[in-house]
Amino acid sequence: MLEELDVQTITLTPAASKAVSDILAERKLDGYALRVYVAGGGCCGVNFGMALDNNIRDVDTTFELNGVKVVVDQISMDYLHGAKIDYVNDPDRGAGFMVDSPVAKAHSHEHGEEECACGGSCSCNN
Repeated sequence: MLEELDVQTITLTPAASKAVSDILAERKLDGYALRVYVAGGGCCGVNFGMALDNNIRDVDTTFELNGVKVVVDQISMDYLHGAKIDYVNDPDRGAGFMVDSPVAKAHSHEHGEEECACGGSCSCNN
């Protein structure tokens, strides 16, 4: 059975909600949800990925935010408590989604990943 989640745990901004809704409508993907997941770690900590998915498993957590169905697996949920998902359109860097997760930041800082291991500078926001 799908687990329902307190929607206060993750925030989907209006810009992100609109972007997902627009993509779903443009591609005619009725019944699809936005899946958010841990996509590995980088030199700055946890990296997140997103996909449009209609394969929802019994162990997934699912909820609706601003009219968008969101799906998260159990492992990723641990890193997404308190996260904010936004859609930004930066003239210099381009458009895309960004996940700002205080849990992921805290996790990377606990393990001494305060500085980028590759010698460059980067942001813990994905």
